[in-house]
Amino acid sequence: METPESNFSKLGLSLPPAPKPLGVYKPCLIDGKYLYLSGHGTVQDDGSLIVGRIGEDLDIEAGKLAARQVGLAMLATIKANLGSLSRVKRVIKVLGMVNCISTFERHPYIINGCSELFAQVWGEEYGIGVRSAVGMGSLPGNIPVEVEAMFELHEGA
Repeated sequence: METPESNFSKLGLSLPPAPKPLGVYKPCLIDGKYLYLSGHGTVQDDGSLIVGRIGEDLDIEAGKLAARQVGLAMLATIKANLGSLSRVKRVIKVLGMVNCISTFERHPYIINGCSELFAQVWGEEYGIGVRSAVGMGSLPGNIPVEVEAMFELHEGA
């Protein structure tokens, strides 16, 4: 039987270190059967950040890869705090923010980098939730993408 853990394993990707809060907030919070993740950035395997603005420093494909890296940082937070990706039943909501030039209009394409990763981990039925993708004038540390999300946990998880 396929599980989120086995699905992730098949991707051959690695998780970066779970990011530590850079302000006064919790990276994640469980309320009943819901898991809320604070905004995550582009943490790489070595702990450094992908930086730059889409349309100025990074092209659209680099932006999509940056969004996938944010998704990996979110998975790292889930594993660090819940022990297993399999404790998550489904993706409920994703909010993706793109640091881009004012004329850039393809925010959803960029955030697909994160959404496609979640669909690969939890499957299309449970890995795709509702979503917003918006452009921002800037993001903390000049990261190109920030994503926050809400998940449903398995009963008793």
